[in-house]
Amino acid sequence: MSAAELIGMSLAGLTEAYASRALSPVEVLRTVLGHAEAVNPAINALFCFRPEQAIASAQGSEARWKAGAALGPLDGVPMTVKDSVAMIGWPYFHGIGANRALPPSNYDSPPTIALREAGAVIFAKTTMPDCGLMASGISSLHGVTRNPWGLAWNTGGSSAGAGASVAAGAGYVSVGTDIAGSVRLPAAHCGLAGLKPTHGRVPHLPADTMRMAGPMGRSVDDIARLLTVLTRQDERDTWSLPADGVRYHEHLKRDVKGLKIGVLTDMGFGMKAEAAVRCAVEAAGKLLAGAGAIVQPFTSPLTDDAYAPIDLFLQVRGYLEYASLPPHGDTARDINPYVRAWCLGGAKHSGADLYRALGQIAKMKAALLAAFEGWDYVIAPTLPVVNFPAEEPGVSREMPLAHTLFTAMFNQTCQPASTVCMAFDSRHLPIGVQVTGHRFDDLGVLQVTKALEDMRSFAMDWPFKPRP
Repeated sequence: MSAAELIGMSLAGLTEAYASRALSPVEVLRTVLGHAEAVNPAINALFCFRPEQAIASAQGSEARWKAGAALGPLDGVPMTVKDSVAMIGWPYFHGIGANRALPPSNYDSPPTIALREAGAVIFAKTTMPDCGLMASGISSLHGVTRNPWGLAWNTGGSSAGAGASVAAGAGYVSVGTDIAGSVRLPAAHCGLAGLKPTHGRVPHLPADTMRMAGPMGRSVDDIARLLTVLTRQDERDTWSLPADGVRYHEHLKRDVKGLKIGVLTDMGFGMKAEAAVRCAVEAAGKLLAGAGAIVQPFTSPLTDDAYAPIDLFLQVRGYLEYASLPPHGDTARDINPYVRAWCLGGAKHSGADLYRALGQIAKMKAALLAAFEGWDYVIAPTLPVVNFPAEEPGVSREMPLAHTLFTAMFNQTCQPASTVCMAFDSRHLPIGVQVTGHRFDDLGVLQVTKALEDMRSFAMDWPFKPRP
């Protein structure tokens, strides 16, 4: 088997090869490490390589597979986690240059514990923008992370390095975090599958009302296997749900016949979807209808700018993080100037402003949840544009997260929402379609996403070699 064939394998194929001893976790890791080191200078998606630590982990996995005592669907799988996922002894910089001298983390976030207990082989961390407050791949610490589908184009963010590295074959799957679309947006930009689970399904720290961790991978089956491992209860996360015990990857097949599925192409405010994006969503709706689903337009109940209060909340949050940074010089090496300017705006808001914004968010949430009554699932753009230049902080420099309107709303409603690549534009850049379901129906969202993946008219050829 060639290195490219090995790196392009699915998790199912990989672990089957481990079980039959056709492949060794150590052999696979060495191949992935060599490939990651070769492609990373172009995409700038990974940092803090730990090859010795990873090899020791892979050796333990190899022994378990030989003994018939593998720990599950991730045992021996080379993978990465995001900068913002805490791991004891590993850096936790949050993408900010001013944090570069901070000591390593002294605690493990729940996803880290889950991965270690499952035998996953973590060999590096992935890059992210400052504070996780840009849907872009630029960082004062890490520099510009680039999309392997076109190095001039953005990865999206904030799980920028996760998206780029998995697409380029530098690890099979990755864990990202999502506060306004930060798993789904880079997955869409990089042609991947990704899931923002029901809030609390995957515990994460610090506990948060908007942000959660989620799986990113090259197929729905791969992210379902990762979700199977990540789902658990952790009392340190106030919002953590009881473990459901579902082995998601074993239940992905579903007949969509009779499901009532809405097609949302206009959020009712803000940026409108580009023609290529709108066509991709509508085409996905036709595929579902052809399979027997009841597919109809879904009209957003939102008319006012529902993102504005979210932006205010995040701006205040950003200011608090900025104010707590170690002493620094406010240069571009210390904090991204776009993030700094935006965060400083948070200082002007009063407690009453923040409380009012939270009330507006609650009204938006109630309206959107009410509109979902009677629908099983809704498909929509993952983001309204196909892409934008790699060096840009977002579609708008003044409001870097403004183009997250199709994703950020569902962080507020706590609904599970996925993305899968369903089309390409004339530049052959990926276009993602988002699937949203009711709270706690993570399996159903994955099943509908899998149905779309199976019905699309093209096959993905992994790993994708970075191109100019």
